[in-house]
Amino acid sequence: MPVLRWIRRNLIVIAGLLTLAYMILPNVVVMVFSFNKPNGRFNYAWQRFSLDAWKDPCGVADMCGSLSLSLQIAVWATVGATVLGTMISFALVRYRFRARGAINSLIFLPMAMPEVVMAASLLTLFLNMGAQLGFWTVLIAHIMFCLSFVVTAVKARVMSMDPRLEEAARDLYAGPVQTFLRVTLPIAAPGIAAGALLAFALSFDDFIITNFNAGSTVTFPMFVWGSAQRGTPVQINVIGTAMFIIAVMVVVVGQLIANRRKNSAR
Repeated sequence: MPVLRWIRRNLIVIAGLLTLAYMILPNVVVMVFSFNKPNGRFNYAWQRFSLDAWKDPCGVADMCGSLSLSLQIAVWATVGATVLGTMISFALVRYRFRARGAINSLIFLPMAMPEVVMAASLLTLFLNMGAQLGFWTVLIAHIMFCLSFVVTAVKARVMSMDPRLEEAARDLYAGPVQTFLRVTLPIAAPGIAAGALLAFALSFDDFIITNFNAGSTVTFPMFVWGSAQRGTPVQINVIGTAMFIIAVMVVVVGQLIANRRKNSAR
């Protein structure tokens, strides 16, 4: 039958579109309910179209404060994890030293370890050190958690780099700093950017590690979890929709820039 032949020819495309729809569906539901008319404590049933929540996204007490705190932690965790992860990646790829294999294994340990185990271990460490739980303990925990993902992204890019390009730069009398800034860093930039974006997303979204080590500090995921126990304001859907749109815009802009560079190179 023609229909069955068409399905066989396009089976991979159909499976990909169905998977994409499955992944995006929750975001679509959040986006739709961000325009819902607030109705009491819980807003799980559609009432009618309204822009009230969009006009006053900070109308719920402490929500924008927790959002601001999550953004601060995510930004600083991204900076810390990206800088440390990039240096570790270059060291593991470019240099030979003792315990290099063991360090490679340890780097991937946080990715394989259950998050609740890491959260409890960090809490034990902070309590034994006498550290006061709060902003700084959450930040340290997030950097440690995101570091493995940054190393993975940057290391893959560094391994694919052609060392002859840097040798050519040195043959043309470029110094070490100039070679790094004009040759090495631009080539490694896509991997570094991918690691940074991944670190930001993981840090902003994290709940388990944050909940163990935050003390009285309340981040946005913790605020959402607490609100779900008492009532879910529509403004949560507004913030979620805004973050989703920003993330999509960043990906689209990055793809457009990459395509323009490819066309210019051709």
